[in-house]
Amino acid sequence: MSSSTSGVVNGGISFWYADDGLPPAVREPLAGDASADVAIVGGGYTGLWTAYYLKQAAPFLRITVLEQRFCGYGASGRNGGWLYNGIAGRDRYAGLHGHEAAVRLQRAMNDTVDEVIRAAEAEDIDADVHKGGVLEVACTPAQAARLKAFHEAELAYGEKDRELYGARETAERIRVADAVGSSWTPHGARLHPVKLVKGLAAAVERLGVTIHESTPVTEIRPRHAVTPYGTVRAPYVLRCTEGFTASLKGQRRTWLPMNSSMIATEPLTDAQWESVGWADRQALGDMAHAYMYAQRTADGRIALGGRGVPYRFGSRTDNDGTTQTATVEALREILVRFFPSLAGLRVEHAWSGVLGVPRDWCATVTLDRSTGLGWAGGYVGSGVATANLAARTLCDLVQHDSGQGGRTDLTDLPWVNHRVRRWEPEPLRWLGVQGMYAVYREADRRERTSHGAGSSRLARIADRVAGRS
Repeated sequence: MSSSTSGVVNGGISFWYADDGLPPAVREPLAGDASADVAIVGGGYTGLWTAYYLKQAAPFLRITVLEQRFCGYGASGRNGGWLYNGIAGRDRYAGLHGHEAAVRLQRAMNDTVDEVIRAAEAEDIDADVHKGGVLEVACTPAQAARLKAFHEAELAYGEKDRELYGARETAERIRVADAVGSSWTPHGARLHPVKLVKGLAAAVERLGVTIHESTPVTEIRPRHAVTPYGTVRAPYVLRCTEGFTASLKGQRRTWLPMNSSMIATEPLTDAQWESVGWADRQALGDMAHAYMYAQRTADGRIALGGRGVPYRFGSRTDNDGTTQTATVEALREILVRFFPSLAGLRVEHAWSGVLGVPRDWCATVTLDRSTGLGWAGGYVGSGVATANLAARTLCDLVQHDSGQGGRTDLTDLPWVNHRVRRWEPEPLRWLGVQGMYAVYREADRRERTSHGAGSSRLARIADRVAGRS
């Protein structure tokens, strides 16, 4: 380990928990068999937002949330803090349901960014939100070509307030080394993930929702959520488990738990920020195949993430976010490549977590009216905002099915009731994902060392094998 990464706090769930103090006191587990009107499995953003909107729409509902560790233990407490309008699977939905249906989905995502901010303010949740938009940069000719195509696609899906910048205009916003251009959307904000999830859990409890933590659900079946401590029976059982879905009985191949890793630096000095720019605190991403994502935190650090070990054999997940040393070094190399003036900056924290990836890489919301089973997820790393839209959609689906409401704009979105085939069995699953990201990294390396404007053919092959195109 280099001197710049020695002494890194590795794991401990995430930097966000270290920054906000120790994990919260764990709520009481389920004490035995129980009943509810709605049982929600998973105490992350999706489950908590679903409980929040259902309870607001129908205060009489008895809602129980079951969480295996504590609320925000998974991706909701480990993500990059990007509240933005990206959604997985939009192009596929356009192909299945028509362009206008995908435009409606995108508009709903644009609005969701403001809805999360509005709801947080209404509940007095101070989540360090700063709405500076999202800036995605290109640093090679091939990335520049993808950036232009990406920008034009966003415009075609109705995002008319997006802006395209050249090298000089990009440097005026953030001084990324070798950046040749960027695309900026106002539909994005930086936030503190743990402050949001803690505040949301407290808000749903104030509304009268029951939360049981340290209560792993081992099986979901129609009108039953089974735990080691008892079974909760409810007309509706909603699975909101994202990257931990594979741990449920019968769900091992439903969604793949993709690993993502992050680092957080020491606070930058004023002089260091002057060398970097970033005054508007945009969320920052790039156009690499194995892309990075970053934010300028409220206390003046850079939190940066990307792929390390992308997948563990057998859909296993980690316990506390511990990250391989090689991954920490690789993420630091990205930081220094983007900002050479920060070469001596120390990394103070590293962590990892899993996100849910369906076989066709499409986020979905479903309610099976015959069984009362519902689920939402498969966000493929875009869950901070998408979870809120999914939760509001689940709320409307339950309301409609129970006779408390009619169809809405949300229940008619093209991702509703989308079904997809399961992932391949092992070892094909492990070999495929490891090979895919090895190819993406090699494609990025070749693009950085060549002057060609076309995307690497290797990456296009990997996209087809992965089911992303």
